[in-house]
Amino acid sequence: MREILVTTLSAFILTPFALLSLSLAAAQVMQSGSYRIQSDSINIGGGFSTSSNYELESTGGEVATGESSSASYQLKAGYQQMQEVYIALSGFGSVTLTPSIPGISGGFSNGSTTITTVTDSSSGYELLISSSVSPAMQKGSDTIADYVPAGAVPDFSFTTDAADAHLGYSPEGADVAVRFLDNGSSCGVGSLDTTFSCWDGLSTTPVSIASRTTANHPIGSTTTVHFRVGVGGSVLQPPGTYVATTTITALPL
Repeated sequence: MREILVTTLSAFILTPFALLSLSLAAAQVMQSGSYRIQSDSINIGGGFSTSSNYELESTGGEVATGESSSASYQLKAGYQQMQEVYIALSGFGSVTLTPSIPGISGGFSNGSTTITTVTDSSSGYELLISSSVSPAMQKGSDTIADYVPAGAVPDFSFTTDAADAHLGYSPEGADVAVRFLDNGSSCGVGSLDTTFSCWDGLSTTPVSIASRTTANHPIGSTTTVHFRVGVGGSVLQPPGTYVATTTITALPL
Protein backbone atom coordinates (compact mmCIF):
# COMPACT_ATOMS: atom_id res chain seq x y z
CA MET A 1 0.00 0.00 0.00
CA ARG A 2 1.15 3.54 -0.79
CA GLU A 3 0.21 6.12 1.81
CA ILE A 4 0.75 9.81 1.78
CA LEU A 5 1.10 12.29 4.55
CA VAL A 6 2.37 15.79 4.42
CA THR A 7 3.27 17.61 7.52
CA THR A 8 4.55 21.10 7.91
CA LEU A 9 7.22 19.92 10.16
CA SER A 10 7.91 17.01 8.48
CA ALA A 11 4.65 14.02 5.58
CA PHE A 12 3.50 9.13 4.27
CA ILE A 13 3.04 7.96 0.76
CA LEU A 14 2.68 8.79 3.73
CA THR A 15 3.75 12.54 3.20
CA PRO A 16 4.96 14.95 6.26
CA PHE A 17 5.85 18.65 5.62
CA ALA A 18 8.06 20.94 7.59
CA LEU A 19 7.12 24.55 7.93
CA LEU A 20 9.73 26.85 9.41
CA SER A 21 9.36 30.54 10.09
CA LEU A 22 10.72 33.64 11.80
CA SER A 23 8.40 35.04 14.45
CA LEU A 24 9.01 38.41 16.11
CA ALA A 25 7.13 39.79 19.08
CA ALA A 26 6.74 43.14 20.79
CA ALA A 27 5.19 44.43 23.99
CA GLN A 28 2.52 47.10 24.30
CA VAL A 29 2.49 49.87 26.90
CA MET A 30 -1.32 50.29 26.77
CA GLN A 31 -4.10 48.22 25.30
CA SER A 32 -7.81 47.41 25.43
CA GLY A 33 -10.12 45.12 23.52
CA SER A 34 -10.04 47.44 20.50
CA TYR A 35 -6.52 48.99 20.41
CA ARG A 36 -2.88 48.57 21.33
CA ILE A 37 -0.29 51.32 21.75
CA GLN A 38 3.12 49.79 21.25
CA SER A 39 5.03 52.83 22.54
CA ASP A 40 4.31 56.38 23.66
CA SER A 41 6.25 59.61 23.83
CA ILE A 42 6.03 62.77 25.95
CA ASN A 43 7.58 65.77 24.20
CA ILE A 44 6.99 69.41 23.33
CA GLY A 45 6.92 69.38 19.55
CA GLY A 46 7.34 67.50 16.31
CA GLY A 47 4.85 65.68 14.12
CA PHE A 48 4.42 64.77 10.48
CA SER A 49 5.60 66.87 7.54
CA THR A 50 5.10 65.82 3.93
CA SER A 51 5.56 66.94 0.36
CA SER A 52 5.28 65.21 -3.01
CA ASN A 53 8.81 63.82 -2.49
CA TYR A 54 9.16 63.00 1.22
CA GLU A 55 7.48 62.26 4.53
CA LEU A 56 9.13 63.31 7.82
CA GLU A 57 8.20 62.37 11.36
CA SER A 58 9.98 64.41 14.05
CA THR A 59 9.93 64.89 17.82
CA GLY A 60 11.23 67.67 20.04
CA GLY A 61 11.94 68.03 23.75
CA GLU A 62 13.34 64.55 24.44
CA VAL A 63 16.66 64.31 26.25
CA ALA A 64 19.40 61.66 26.34
CA THR A 65 18.30 60.08 23.08
CA GLY A 66 20.36 57.85 20.83
CA GLU A 67 21.99 54.44 20.89
CA SER A 68 24.07 53.07 23.76
CA SER A 69 25.56 49.62 24.13
CA SER A 70 27.88 47.42 26.15
CA ALA A 71 28.92 43.78 26.07
CA SER A 72 25.61 42.76 27.67
CA TYR A 73 22.99 45.24 26.41
CA GLN A 74 21.92 47.61 23.62
CA LEU A 75 19.75 50.63 24.34
CA LYS A 76 17.83 52.79 21.87
CA ALA A 77 16.60 55.77 23.86
CA GLY A 78 13.95 58.16 22.59
CA TYR A 79 10.78 57.68 20.59
CA GLN A 80 12.39 57.98 17.15
CA GLN A 81 15.25 55.70 18.13
CA MET A 82 13.26 52.81 19.50
CA GLN A 83 10.33 52.70 17.11
CA GLU A 84 10.67 49.66 14.84
CA VAL A 85 8.37 47.71 12.55
CA TYR A 86 6.60 44.80 14.22
CA ILE A 87 5.84 41.59 12.31
CA ALA A 88 4.89 38.14 13.60
CA LEU A 89 3.70 34.76 12.33
CA SER A 90 1.51 32.31 14.25
CA GLY A 91 -1.00 29.51 13.85
CA PHE A 92 0.83 27.15 11.48
CA GLY A 93 1.70 23.60 12.42
CA SER A 94 2.47 20.09 11.29
CA VAL A 95 0.30 18.87 8.40
CA THR A 96 -0.61 15.27 7.69
CA LEU A 97 -2.02 14.50 4.26
CA THR A 98 -4.96 12.13 4.22
CA PRO A 99 -6.09 9.61 3.13
CA SER A 100 -3.26 7.20 2.44
CA ILE A 101 -2.85 6.49 -1.27
CA PRO A 102 -3.13 2.81 -2.29
CA GLY A 103 -0.47 1.45 -4.58
CA ILE A 104 -2.80 -0.16 -7.12
CA SER A 105 -5.30 2.57 -7.98
CA GLY A 106 -3.43 5.75 -6.98
CA GLY A 107 -5.39 8.81 -5.84
CA PHE A 108 -5.17 12.12 -3.98
CA SER A 109 -4.15 13.05 -0.45
CA ASN A 110 -4.80 16.48 1.10
CA GLY A 111 -3.84 18.64 4.06
CA SER A 112 -3.61 22.31 4.99
CA THR A 113 -2.20 24.78 7.47
CA THR A 114 -3.30 28.31 8.39
CA ILE A 115 -0.86 31.16 9.03
CA THR A 116 -1.71 34.46 10.73
CA THR A 117 0.52 37.43 9.85
CA VAL A 118 0.45 40.57 11.99
CA THR A 119 2.35 43.78 11.25
CA ASP A 120 2.16 47.43 12.20
CA SER A 121 4.09 48.48 9.08
CA SER A 122 2.09 51.16 7.31
CA SER A 123 3.22 49.65 4.00
CA GLY A 124 1.95 46.17 4.89
CA TYR A 125 3.71 42.84 4.44
CA GLU A 126 4.54 40.06 1.99
CA LEU A 127 4.31 36.31 2.71
CA LEU A 128 6.56 33.91 0.79
CA ILE A 129 6.86 30.13 0.57
CA SER A 130 9.81 27.98 -0.50
CA SER A 131 11.06 24.41 -0.16
CA SER A 132 14.43 23.33 1.22
CA VAL A 133 15.23 20.95 -1.66
CA SER A 134 14.00 20.15 -5.16
CA PRO A 135 11.80 18.23 -5.53
CA ALA A 136 10.34 19.11 -2.15
CA MET A 137 9.03 15.67 -1.18
CA GLN A 138 11.63 12.96 -0.70
CA LYS A 139 12.30 9.61 0.99
CA GLY A 140 15.98 8.80 0.69
CA SER A 141 16.64 8.53 -3.04
CA ASP A 142 12.90 8.29 -3.83
CA THR A 143 11.05 11.50 -4.66
CA ILE A 144 7.67 12.88 -5.69
CA ALA A 145 7.89 15.61 -8.32
CA ASP A 146 6.79 19.17 -7.67
CA TYR A 147 3.58 20.11 -9.49
CA VAL A 148 4.19 21.97 -12.76
CA PRO A 149 1.34 24.15 -14.10
CA ALA A 150 0.52 24.03 -17.80
CA GLY A 151 1.31 27.74 -18.24
CA ALA A 152 2.89 30.76 -16.57
CA VAL A 153 0.19 30.93 -13.86
CA PRO A 154 -1.12 28.24 -11.51
CA ASP A 155 -3.61 25.65 -12.83
CA PHE A 156 -7.21 26.26 -11.79
CA SER A 157 -7.65 22.51 -11.20
CA PHE A 158 -5.11 20.03 -9.85
CA THR A 159 -4.55 17.57 -12.71
CA THR A 160 -2.94 14.16 -12.35
CA ASP A 161 -2.53 11.79 -15.31
CA ALA A 162 -2.09 8.03 -14.93
CA ALA A 163 1.70 8.32 -15.14
CA ASP A 164 2.00 11.38 -12.83
CA ALA A 165 3.00 11.66 -9.19
CA HIS A 166 3.40 15.16 -7.82
CA LEU A 167 2.96 17.56 -4.90
CA GLY A 168 1.22 20.93 -5.26
CA TYR A 169 -0.01 23.76 -3.06
CA SER A 170 -2.77 26.38 -3.21
CA PRO A 171 -3.02 29.42 -0.88
CA GLU A 172 -6.24 31.26 -0.06
CA GLY A 173 -7.16 34.20 2.11
CA ALA A 174 -8.04 37.89 2.03
CA ASP A 175 -4.47 38.91 1.10
CA VAL A 176 -3.69 36.09 -1.37
CA ALA A 177 -1.37 37.11 -4.24
CA VAL A 178 -2.97 38.08 -7.56
CA ARG A 179 -1.53 35.08 -9.41
CA PHE A 180 -3.57 32.80 -7.12
CA LEU A 181 -6.85 34.69 -7.68
CA ASP A 182 -9.26 33.48 -10.37
CA ASN A 183 -12.35 34.30 -12.42
CA GLY A 184 -14.03 30.96 -11.83
CA SER A 185 -12.09 29.08 -14.51
CA SER A 186 -8.61 30.60 -14.87
CA CYS A 187 -5.96 31.84 -12.44
CA GLY A 188 -4.02 35.09 -12.46
CA VAL A 189 -7.17 36.97 -13.54
CA GLY A 190 -10.31 38.10 -11.75
CA SER A 191 -10.86 38.70 -8.04
CA LEU A 192 -12.27 35.36 -6.84
CA ASP A 193 -10.50 33.15 -4.34
CA THR A 194 -12.16 29.83 -5.14
CA THR A 195 -11.38 27.15 -2.56
CA PHE A 196 -9.00 24.39 -3.72
CA SER A 197 -8.17 26.21 -6.94
CA CYS A 198 -5.01 27.69 -8.52
CA TRP A 199 -2.38 25.01 -7.88
CA ASP A 200 1.35 25.55 -8.15
CA GLY A 201 4.49 23.58 -7.33
CA LEU A 202 6.99 24.34 -4.58
CA SER A 203 10.38 25.79 -5.45
CA THR A 204 13.62 26.51 -3.61
CA THR A 205 13.15 30.10 -4.84
CA PRO A 206 10.70 31.94 -2.53
CA VAL A 207 7.33 32.70 -4.15
CA SER A 208 4.92 35.37 -2.93
CA ILE A 209 1.60 33.86 -1.81
CA ALA A 210 0.04 36.82 0.01
CA SER A 211 0.56 40.55 0.57
CA ARG A 212 -1.16 43.75 1.63
CA THR A 213 -0.26 47.45 1.49
CA THR A 214 -1.57 48.53 4.91
CA ALA A 215 -0.95 47.60 8.54
CA ASN A 216 -3.18 44.92 10.12
CA HIS A 217 -2.06 45.13 13.76
CA PRO A 218 -3.36 43.82 16.14
CA ILE A 219 -5.88 41.48 14.46
CA GLY A 220 -3.70 40.24 11.60
CA SER A 221 -4.56 38.41 8.37
CA THR A 222 -4.90 34.66 7.86
CA THR A 223 -3.66 32.69 4.86
CA THR A 224 -4.49 29.00 4.46
CA VAL A 225 -2.08 26.89 2.41
CA HIS A 226 -3.57 23.68 1.00
CA PHE A 227 -1.21 20.84 0.03
CA ARG A 228 -2.12 17.97 -2.28
CA VAL A 229 -0.29 14.89 -3.52
CA GLY A 230 -1.64 13.11 -6.60
CA VAL A 231 -0.42 9.68 -7.69
CA GLY A 232 -1.60 8.16 -10.97
CA GLY A 233 -2.77 4.55 -11.15
CA SER A 234 0.13 3.42 -13.35
CA VAL A 235 2.89 5.02 -11.24
CA LEU A 236 5.22 2.58 -9.46
CA GLN A 237 5.90 4.91 -6.54
CA PRO A 238 8.01 3.19 -3.83
CA PRO A 239 6.02 3.00 -0.57
CA GLY A 240 7.13 4.68 2.63
CA THR A 241 7.21 7.99 4.46
CA TYR A 242 7.99 10.97 2.26
CA VAL A 243 9.05 14.25 3.86
CA ALA A 244 8.90 17.80 2.50
CA THR A 245 10.26 20.83 4.35
CA THR A 246 8.86 24.26 3.54
CA THR A 247 9.78 27.70 4.82
CA ILE A 248 7.24 30.49 5.27
CA THR A 249 8.79 33.97 5.38
CA ALA A 250 7.00 37.21 6.35
CA LEU A 251 8.57 40.52 5.29
CA PRO A 252 7.41 44.01 6.33
CA LEU A 253 7.11 46.38 3.38
